[in-house]
Amino acid sequence: MQLKIMPKKKHLSAGRVPLVLFLCQMIGALDVPLDPKLLDDLVQPPTITQQSPKDYIIDPRENIVIQCEAKGKPPPSFSWTRNGTHFDIDKDPLVTMKPGSGTLVINIITEGKAETYEGVYQCTARNERGAAISNNIVVRPSRSPLWTKERLEPITLRNGQSLVLPCRPPIGLPPAIIFWMDNSFQRLPQSERVSQGLNGDLYFSNVLPEDTREDYICYARFNHTQTIQQKQPISLKVISAKPSKERPPTFLTPEGNESLKEELRGNVLSLECIAEGLPTPIIYWIKEDGTLPVNRTFYRNFKKTLQITQVTEADSGNYQCIAKNPLGAVHHTIAVTVKAAPYWIAAPQNLVLSPGENGTLICRANGNPKPRIAWLTNGVPIEIAPDDPSRKIDGDTIIFSNVQERLSAVYQCNASNEYGYLLANAFVNVLAEPPRILTSANILYQVIANRPAFLDCAFFGSPLPAIEWFKGTKGSALHEDIYVLHDNGTLEIPVAQKDSTGTYTCVARNKLGMAKNEVHLEIKDPTRIIKQPEHAVVQRGSRVSFDCKLKHDPTLVPTVMWLKDHGELPNEERFSIDKDHLVVTDVSDDDGGTYTCTANTTLDSVSASAVLRVVAPTPTPAPIYDVPNPPFDLELTNQLDDSVQLTWTPGDDNNSPITKFIIEYEDAMHEAGVWHHQAEVSGTQTTAQLKLSPYVNYSFRVMAENNIGRSLPSEASEQYLTKAAEPDQNPTAVEGLGTEPDNLVITWKPLNGFESNGPGLQYKVSWRQKDGDDEWTSVVVANVSKYIVSGTPTFVPYLIKVQSLNDVGFAPEPAVVMGHSGEDLPMVAPGNVRVNVVNSTLAEVHWDPVPLKSIRGHLQGYRIYYWKVQSSSKRNRRHIEKKILTFQGSKTHGMLPGLQPYSHYFLNVRVVNGKGEGPASSDRGFHTPEGVPSAPSSLKIVNPTLDSLTLEWDPPSHPNGILTEYTLKYQPINSTHELGPLVDLKIPANKTRWTLKNLNFSTRYKFYFYAQTSVGSGSQITEEAITTVDEVRAGNPRISNLTAAAAETYANISWEYEGPEHVKFYVEYGVAGTMASRQVDIATQGWFIGLMCAVALLILILLIVCFVRRNKGGKYPVKEKEDAHADPEIQPMKEDDGTFGEYSDAEDHKPLKKGSRTPSDRTVEKENSDDSLVDYGEGVNGQFNEDGSFIGQYSGKKEKEPAEGNESSEAPSPVNAMNSFV
Repeated sequence: MQLKIMPKKKHLSAGRVPLVLFLCQMIGALDVPLDPKLLDDLVQPPTITQQSPKDYIIDPRENIVIQCEAKGKPPPSFSWTRNGTHFDIDKDPLVTMKPGSGTLVINIITEGKAETYEGVYQCTARNERGAAISNNIVVRPSRSPLWTKERLEPITLRNGQSLVLPCRPPIGLPPAIIFWMDNSFQRLPQSERVSQGLNGDLYFSNVLPEDTREDYICYARFNHTQTIQQKQPISLKVISAKPSKERPPTFLTPEGNESLKEELRGNVLSLECIAEGLPTPIIYWIKEDGTLPVNRTFYRNFKKTLQITQVTEADSGNYQCIAKNPLGAVHHTIAVTVKAAPYWIAAPQNLVLSPGENGTLICRANGNPKPRIAWLTNGVPIEIAPDDPSRKIDGDTIIFSNVQERLSAVYQCNASNEYGYLLANAFVNVLAEPPRILTSANILYQVIANRPAFLDCAFFGSPLPAIEWFKGTKGSALHEDIYVLHDNGTLEIPVAQKDSTGTYTCVARNKLGMAKNEVHLEIKDPTRIIKQPEHAVVQRGSRVSFDCKLKHDPTLVPTVMWLKDHGELPNEERFSIDKDHLVVTDVSDDDGGTYTCTANTTLDSVSASAVLRVVAPTPTPAPIYDVPNPPFDLELTNQLDDSVQLTWTPGDDNNSPITKFIIEYEDAMHEAGVWHHQAEVSGTQTTAQLKLSPYVNYSFRVMAENNIGRSLPSEASEQYLTKAAEPDQNPTAVEGLGTEPDNLVITWKPLNGFESNGPGLQYKVSWRQKDGDDEWTSVVVANVSKYIVSGTPTFVPYLIKVQSLNDVGFAPEPAVVMGHSGEDLPMVAPGNVRVNVVNSTLAEVHWDPVPLKSIRGHLQGYRIYYWKVQSSSKRNRRHIEKKILTFQGSKTHGMLPGLQPYSHYFLNVRVVNGKGEGPASSDRGFHTPEGVPSAPSSLKIVNPTLDSLTLEWDPPSHPNGILTEYTLKYQPINSTHELGPLVDLKIPANKTRWTLKNLNFSTRYKFYFYAQTSVGSGSQITEEAITTVDEVRAGNPRISNLTAAAAETYANISWEYEGPEHVKFYVEYGVAGTMASRQVDIATQGWFIGLMCAVALLILILLIVCFVRRNKGGKYPVKEKEDAHADPEIQPMKEDDGTFGEYSDAEDHKPLKKGSRTPSDRTVEKENSDDSLVDYGEGVNGQFNEDGSFIGQYSGKKEKEPAEGNESSEAPSPVNAMNSFV
C-alpha cells in the first residue's frame, strides 16, 4: 500500500498510528497501549474511561443507568458507594451491574420509584496495581410540576400605560423553558415595545388598543420529560378613549439605580434591562472603565438583554444600561462579579517508570476563590494511606524517587472550592519490561519513486528502548543525514529512490534486552501521461481525437477514465474509447468543454485535461511555417549495461522538414532537473543507440530542429538505472601541502556523482616520504576532498596518490604527485651583512645566504628592514618608522633607494619562507653623504617702497646637509612681459631676511631663490612683486613726440606716453578755420568692443587647452616658457644614482591654478612657486585715421632678452588684455 505524507514528529495519519509507549525520567508518560500482544502478560493500574455526569438528572419513566467504565490489566473489579457508604447491589433485586463493567442498571419501569434512588454515587475500579475512583455522581429525577390553581382577574388599562404580565412557572428539574402563546398555540408577537423577560414575565413598555385580547397564556416546557404545562389565560382590555400623557423612561426591571450580578467563569453572562415609557424607550449598554469584548458580546430581545459568552474574571466590572426616549433618559448600573469553579492548569498524567527511576505527578488548578488541593491514593486520603518512602508530597506535586515495582498505585487529585470540584486519576505504574516490537513482521511497503516512505516500528519497553534502523543484512545504522528517525520509531525516507528498495530492520534495545523486526520496501515507477490530450478547435460535424498515452510501473495496473466537465461522458455511440485515445465523431456544439483523462493505480493517480471548442466551418487557411512540434512516444529498448536504444515518434514539422534530432539526458540520481547533451541524429531517423555510463538513473528527451528553429523538448522518457561498476578515473588536482610544522594536508578534487560509477564512493589516500625507504601508508576515507596526516617531520618531501573506489571495486592505479609537509619559521639569520653607500639617496646591501636546511620551508626571499635614526627631539614625537624591502628568490644583494641625504640609518636582513620570517641579522648602521637641499619652505615680499623690496623666507625643510649660502636672482618685467637683465646675489646661510634697494619705481620684479650646500644648489622657489607708484609723477602723465600724417581721407596720429597704466586716451581734432571739435572714446566703439571680445575668447581657449594638457601629464606652453626662462645655473641636479625607476620633476604634476598664484600677503610656499598668470601691462603706440577709426596695431617696445636667455612665461589674462587697450 502507499504511505501518505506525515509530519516529522509524532502524528501519523488516521488509522496508522503506531501504539508506542513514551517513557520519561521526570514527567508523566502516555498510557500503556492496550495492544493484544501486551495485554496477555502486561499489568496496568485501572483507568476510568467513561462515567455519568456529576449532576445526573434522570427521567423517572425509564430505568436508571449510572455509567462507570474502566480499563486495566488484570481487568478491574468495580464497587459503588451511595451517600458515602458502601452500596451493596446484591441486596437490591432491582439493581444489576453490567458484565465486565461497573455500569449500574436500576430497573424502575416494572416496580420501584426513581425518588428512592436519589443520592450521591461514586464508582471504584480496582485491580492488583491500584484503585481508580469516579466523580461524585448526584442522581436526581426530573420534575415537571403543574401550575397551582388561581383565579386571574381581567386587566383593563388606558392606552399608553405600562404593564407586566406575570408568568411565575412552577419550579421543575431542570428549570422549564418559558414562552407566551395564544389559544391557537401561536407565539405572541414581540418587539421593542412588548418582550419577554429572563424570568418569563411579559413586559409592555406601553399598551396599545391592538394589545386587547383574552388569551395571554404562559407555557412552561420541561424538555427532560417532554411535557408542557400551561398557565390560566390572562385577559387584557386597552381603552382607547384618551391616550396617556407622554412620559420619560423608567425601569420595569431591575429595580432601583444599582444591582448586583454574580456569574461563574465559562458560563454565559446575561444582563437585562426592560424600561417603560411613552414613546417606547431604546436601550443602550456600556461597560464603565472598559469596553465590551469583541466577538463574545451579543444583544438579545431587542437589545434589552446583553450576553457575554465564555465569561472570564476580566469581564468583572460595572455595566450600565441606558433607556432613552425623546423626553429623557434613565440609567441603571449592574455590578458584575465573576467567580470560578476549579479549572485545570495542569492535570496529573499517568506515569510509567522503570525500577529505580524518578518521576513527578503535578496537579495544578485555579479558581475564584483559589481551590484547595487534596491527594488520595487508591481512593483513600493520602494522609491515612500506607507510608511510601519513595513518595514526597510538596503541595500540588508528588515527587517519586528510586521507585520499586511493588509501589504501583492510582493517585487522585481533588481540587475544590465553594463552586465545585475537579477530580483526576493518574496512575504510577512501575514496570520492568524488555523491548517488544508491536509492528507485524515482514510488512511490504510499496511507494512511488521520489515520494516519501514511512516504515513503521511500533515498540514498547520499560525503560524506553532506543530504536535503530538498518538496511540489508550487513548495513550500518541509518542516520539522520539522509533519513528521518521519528520518536515513535517510524523511519522516514524523505525522497525514496529506486536504490531505496530493500529489507529494513528495526532494532529496539534497553538494558533488559533487544527486539528486532524486518519490513520490506519496494519503489515503483510513477504513472505518467507521456502523451497528453491537447486543446482542440474543430468545426461542427467533424471528428476529434484526444490522446492519453500512459507510462507506468509494470507491476501496477492503471485504470483509465475519461470525464467531460468533471462528469461522466455522454452515453452515445459517437464517443469511443480505446487504449490510448478518446474519439468523438460528428462533433456538435454541446460537445464543447473540458475533457479529462484520469489514470489510477493502487499507489498514485495522474490526470490531464484539454479543452474542446466547436466552431462553424471556415475556409482552409494558408499554411503556417513554424518550428516542429515536440517528438512524443519515447520508448527505451535493448537495455544493456552500457547502452540502450531510444525510439520516438516525430511531431508535426509545421511545413518545414525536420533536419535533425537532438537527444539530451537527465541523471535523476545525481543531478535531477539538469539536462545534458547526449547525441544528435539525422532528421530522418527515429531511433538512436546511446552509450551509457554505469550507475546513472537515465531519462531522455528529444528535440526536433528545422530551418525555422528548434522545437520544445519532448516529455521525458522512462527512467533507466544502469548497473554499478568500479570507477574509471581518479580524483584530479591532488596536492600535498602542510598547514602546520608537523602535518601534511592532502587535498584533491572529488569525483562528481556521475563519475562515481556506483554507490559507496570513497578514496584510498596513500603517502610515503620521497627520500626514505618506508612502505606506502594508506587510509580509506569517505567522499571528502581532504585528509590530514599528522606527526610528520617539518618540511619533508612526500610522494602522494589518491585512488577512487566504490562498492564494486577500485579505479585504475593513480598517478603519484609530490608534496611537502608543513613549514616552520627559519632558524638562522643571514650573516656577513655589508652596506655600500652609492650616493646620498642610494645604498647597496650584501649578505651571505643561509643554509638551505635552516630555512625549513620554501625559500621566498630575503627581507631588509631599515630605518633612519631620528634626532632626540623627533624621537620623542613619534616612533621610528621602519621600511621594508623584499628581494625574491635566492638573491644576496639589493639596493635601498629613496634614502634621506646626510642621515644615519640602521638595517637588518631576514630570510623568508612560506611560514614567515626567520631571525634578524645584527643591526648594521651607515651614513648617507650630503645632498642638495630642498627649496626654501616659503618666500614672501614685505614692505614694498618706491625703490626697495624686502624678502623674508624660511629655510628648506630638508637641508640634506649643512647650508653654505642662499642665491637670489631677480630681473624686472616690463609692460610687454619682457624680462630685463638678471641680477645674481649671494646671501649668507644664517639670514632669513634681505632688503633690495635702488629698484625702479612701479616696476614688477621676478625673483628666483634657492639654497646651497657643499654638494650643490637645491630646488628654487619663485615670486613676483611690484615697487610702489611715485605719487607725484603718477599724477602728471606725459605725452611726447606727437606726430600727424594726413592723407586724402584720413590722418595717422602717433605719440609716446609715460605715466601710470590703465588710462584712457582722448583725441581732439577739428577742421581748419572752424571752432568745431570732437572727442572720440575708442573704448565705446563697436569694432573695438568686438575685437576685445574675440581676443578674450582666444585667451580663454588657450587657458582651457593648457589646463587639459597639464592634467594629461604633458607640459603646457606657460610651463615650457618658464622652463626656458629659468636660470640654468639653478636647475635641480638629477643624478644617475642607479635607483629603480625614473625620477621626474614633481612640479610637472601640479594643477594649473586660475589667476595669480601670489597670496595677498605676498607669501609663496614652495609648492606654489610657479610663475603667475597676471598681466604685466602693455606700452602704448596708437594710430588713428582722420575720422577717429583705429588703423594700426598696438605694440610695445621690445627690450633685449637677458643674458641668461630667460623669457617671461606669462600670458595676459582677458581682463588685463582689455585694460591694456584703453
